[in-house]
Amino acid sequence: MAEQPMLKFVKIERDMPEKREAEVRREDFNEIYAEYADAKAKEQSSRCSQCGVPYCQSHCPLHNNIPDWLRLTAEGRLREAYEVSQATNTFPEICGRICPQDRLCEGNCVIESSGHGTVTIGSVEKYITDTAWEKGWVMSIAPSTERAESVGIIGAGPGGLAAADVLRRAGVQVTVYDRHDRAGGLLTYGIPGFKLEKDVVMRRNEQLEKGGVTFKLNCAVGEDISFADIHAAHDAVIVATGVYKSRELSMPNAEAAGVERAIDFLTVSNRKSFGDAVDDFESGRMNAKGKRVVVIGGGDTAMDCVRTSIRQGATSVKCLYRRDRANMPGSQREVQNAEEEGVVFEWLSAPKGFTTDGDYVSGVMVQKMRLGAPDATGRQAPEVIEGADYVEEADLVIKALGFEPEELPTLWDQPELEVTRWGTVKAEFTTGKTAMPGVYAVGDIVRGASLVVWAIKDGRDCAEAILEQFGAAAIAAE
Repeated sequence: MAEQPMLKFVKIERDMPEKREAEVRREDFNEIYAEYADAKAKEQSSRCSQCGVPYCQSHCPLHNNIPDWLRLTAEGRLREAYEVSQATNTFPEICGRICPQDRLCEGNCVIESSGHGTVTIGSVEKYITDTAWEKGWVMSIAPSTERAESVGIIGAGPGGLAAADVLRRAGVQVTVYDRHDRAGGLLTYGIPGFKLEKDVVMRRNEQLEKGGVTFKLNCAVGEDISFADIHAAHDAVIVATGVYKSRELSMPNAEAAGVERAIDFLTVSNRKSFGDAVDDFESGRMNAKGKRVVVIGGGDTAMDCVRTSIRQGATSVKCLYRRDRANMPGSQREVQNAEEEGVVFEWLSAPKGFTTDGDYVSGVMVQKMRLGAPDATGRQAPEVIEGADYVEEADLVIKALGFEPEELPTLWDQPELEVTRWGTVKAEFTTGKTAMPGVYAVGDIVRGASLVVWAIKDGRDCAEAILEQFGAAAIAAE
C-alpha cells in the first residue's frame, strides 16, 4: 500500500529554506533565503494536515487553494501545483517572497495551534513558481480573440498590473500609464532586493509587454497627460496609483537637512541596484555609509529602511517605535532578520524634535513612552513618561511613518472624483466601480496603505467586473 503523502506534521518538523548568515547577507542586496530543493519542498508540503476548513485559504486575501497545491507538491506533481497556484494569483512568486505569511496563511495554519509549527506555505509557493519559470511552464499571454474595447490603467503597481493581466488575456486593449521609468510601482522602487530581487519583477513586466500591454512610462497624470484625455481615450479607466504621500512630523527642526522620507531613501537605493546614476546617492544625501542612522516607525517600510541602511554601510542603525515589540505593525520575521543583521530597536520611544549642527540634523530628541489604556481600536495608547527624555545622536534620520493618498481630484482637475474623508477614492470593494461613469479604482488608493496581496485581489476583481460590463469572460492563465 502506498504511503500517505500528507499529514506528516507529527514526525517532520517545520524547516524553512536555509537563510544566509547575517554577516554575509548584510554585504549585498540579494535575497536572504535560499531556494528549496525539490525533496525539501515535497517534505515540507507533506506536513499539511489537509483540514476540512482550511484557515490558511480563508485568511489569504486571494483565497489561494493552498491545501491542493501543497498536496500536489508533496506528490511530485509540481506542474499541476503551479497551475492551481496561478489560477487565483497573478504573481505567486512575488507573494511567496513578500507576503507577511506570519499574519495571513501561515499565521492561521491549524497545525501551528497544535504546537507542531506551521507549514512553510510562502516558501513552497515561491519554489513552485520559480520552478515553473525555470521549466518553461509559465505561458505567454496570447489572447485567442482580440476585442475592440480598451482600458487605461493609471499606476503600474501590483493592482494595476494584476488588472492588466486579466484584461489582456481576455483580448482587451490595455494601456498602463505610470510616472516612473520602470513598471512595478513599490515592487520595483519601494521593496529592497533582499526581499524581492528585481529580475523577478522585470520578468513579469516583460511578460505583460510581450503579451500586448502598452506601457506609457515617465508619464505623470495631471502633468504629462490629463485625466480627461485618458478618460476620453478608453472605454474604462482604472485608478491604481497607490498612496505615495508620506506622513510628516510637526516638531522642532523637522525640516533639517538629513531628515529624509522613507520612500525617497528606498527609491534611491533601488535605483542604485539597477545600476542607475543617482545624484542623491553619490552626493551622500541618501547614502547611509559611515553614518549613524535613526529610522522612525514600526511598519514593514521601517524594516526595509533599517536593513537597507545596514547594507549601505551605516556605522549604527537604530529604530524608534512608540509601542512595544508585541504591538508593532511590521512583520515579526522582519524584526528578527533586522536584529540578526545588527539593527537596534528602541521600543516605547518617540521623537519630539531634532537637534542640529548648523542646518544639518545631529540627533533625535526622544521621549520614552509607556502603554496606557486601550485606544478606540483596542490597542494600548502610548503615554509619555515625564522626565525620561534623551537625545539619540544621528547623521541621517529616516521617517517611515506611513503613507497617505495624494489629492487626486485637485491634481487631476477632477472634482467629481469622490474621495473619503481620508482622501482615498470612493469605490465598491467588490468591483472597484466609482461614481464616475467608466472609472474604477483599486488597491491602496481605495483601501489606504495595505498589502500587495490585497492590491492583486482588487485588480483581478475589478478586471473581471469590467469584462462582465463588456460582456466578455475572464480567461484563466494557462
